[in-house]
Amino acid sequence: MLGYAPAGARDGLAALLALDGRLGAILRTTREPLVGQMRLTWWYEALEALDRAPPPAEPTLATLGETVVARVSGAVLAQQVEGWEALLEAPLTATALELHARGRGGSLFAAAATLLRVPPAEAIERAGEGWALADLTRHLSDPYLAAVARTAALTRLSDALGQHWPARARALGALAWLARLDLTWPTRPTGHPARAARLLWHRLSGR
Repeated sequence: MLGYAPAGARDGLAALLALDGRLGAILRTTREPLVGQMRLTWWYEALEALDRAPPPAEPTLATLGETVVARVSGAVLAQQVEGWEALLEAPLTATALELHARGRGGSLFAAAATLLRVPPAEAIERAGEGWALADLTRHLSDPYLAAVARTAALTRLSDALGQHWPARARALGALAWLARLDLTWPTRPTGHPARAARLLWHRLSGR
């Protein structure tokens, strides 16, 4: 989907997605909530520090410092950590899912929109929330919470994708479409011609 973004913003968008991947890996590889909290706190502080000092010798932080922080502050990027922290709650609740959606997906898409020089739009943040919830649905073992996340994801994605997306934001729109297709076309895997056609139409039309 990076190819949908303006050339000058692709490295920054890739860095934002890499940050999301690093934070998600902490949850996937940490069994003890306290250890996970400590690791996420380190990232929160490291991201905030990008506003005051050169990045440390950590590849994701270094790339963020080079490609993103001039337009999106480290303090704003740190909001994504809060979204992942919500999943450390035990037992997990529907409220935690909402906090995750806003902190992870809403913040990431809002930061990406700023990077892409797209005016702030509620639809973009809601698309990000839906994207995060759609991804989370695949990792929830509790059937009730998985159903809650799926319903909330589809509501947000349907609302956001029902609007016209400006050309500079269509990389984010494509991510939202992929999330929606994962939920509605589970038997059509990545690379299926119907998926490719739907994404191409979005790229051309903004719909």
